[in-house]
Amino acid sequence: MRITDLGTLKAFAHPLRLTLYRALHVARTATASQLAGQVGEAVSLVSYHLRKLAEHGLIEEAAPQSGDGRERWWRPAAEGLTVRYEDLKGAPELVAAQGALTRILLEQRAALYRRHLDESATWSDDWRSAGFDAEYLPRLTAPELADLQRELDALIRKYQALGRSAEAAGDTRGRENVAIHLYGFPFRTREDRQP
Repeated sequence: MRITDLGTLKAFAHPLRLTLYRALHVARTATASQLAGQVGEAVSLVSYHLRKLAEHGLIEEAAPQSGDGRERWWRPAAEGLTVRYEDLKGAPELVAAQGALTRILLEQRAALYRRHLDESATWSDDWRSAGFDAEYLPRLTAPELADLQRELDALIRKYQALGRSAEAAGDTRGRENVAIHLYGFPFRTREDRQP
């Protein structure tokens, strides 16, 4: 799902809403009570923020997962969300809102990775060996970087589909949530910036 309007960008660029969306994406379906327990907030506050996400089409009601008719179940409205510069470039307020959203996401992703580093000793040797941290510094053109992004996206979607198919078939043994954070951006060295 592509986010292209200011209202949705602003609604999504809220730290608690981003946290709730991530938790809901991982759980696939959940109630406000379940999510409140995960994020350590009051159910009423979580319910409010879930309704705001739903108002902008980012999440939607899910089929009840229990016999309690009072529970309201939620799920992400799409497999994923994206905000693309080409959708925003004509409107400075949209570009600014995207910048705010991206900075919050960066902070939350960094916090998640720091937590992983702090807890790494609790993971098995297999998981510790499988995890990776890498930095690549190629010299590319803008079209080459765009091609790289598309290829990485296709590769990750392949593995997402593999995991979901296995889970649907009952193969859950050894499966864990995995975070993959990728950034591809141009930068200049000090020498490149000299007049």
